[in-house]
Amino acid sequence: MTRETDTTPAPEQAPGRRDFLGMVTTAGTVTGMAACAIPFVESLQPQDSAAAHLPVDVDISRLAPGQQMVAVWQGKPVFIIRRTPEELASLQNASLTAQLKDADSSANQQPGYARNWHRSVAPEYGVYVGICTHLGCVPSYTPPQGSGPEASGGYGCPCHGSKFDLAGRVQKGAPAPYNLPVPPYSMPSATVIRLGENPKGETFDFSTIEQI
Repeated sequence: MTRETDTTPAPEQAPGRRDFLGMVTTAGTVTGMAACAIPFVESLQPQDSAAAHLPVDVDISRLAPGQQMVAVWQGKPVFIIRRTPEELASLQNASLTAQLKDADSSANQQPGYARNWHRSVAPEYGVYVGICTHLGCVPSYTPPQGSGPEASGGYGCPCHGSKFDLAGRVQKGAPAPYNLPVPPYSMPSATVIRLGENPKGETFDFSTIEQI
């Protein structure tokens, strides 16, 4: 017995159905993208567990001179920058320091062991909580371009224009009242920065800073 085959063309989907399927597909894609973003956003939120207050080790072995990386400590972005010899020299330039509100880090915005011209444990590495002391925006990093104090690089707040140098020191005339905070940290090895733990023999409570 021969089976007859129905060769009648299938009816085209109505425009309304095609539009609906397209909307479902688009919604699924957007939902997937949002789902990928949620873990990152949540990682920046303060956590209530005791684990949130434990030290965080950051591997800096691949951080090249002149580059910056961002870590997360207690829900806060932390900028870690490896400064070149030229960049370190610029931090001591008299014409640059004359433009700063607190060039000597007299305000309590850093541990005592970072109250120096480079505001860090080791001059080569700068470590700052990346939150502007004006209204809590996250400044963007600009590498040095050219030569001279005006091209020395640093951080700029995209919201209200506050500028900070490569030691996190705020410029005069900026709305931000204080330098970027330096968190408690240590360097257990040449390639690891441990956020949230002071060097041996040192004490610093981050909650005592002037402002964040």
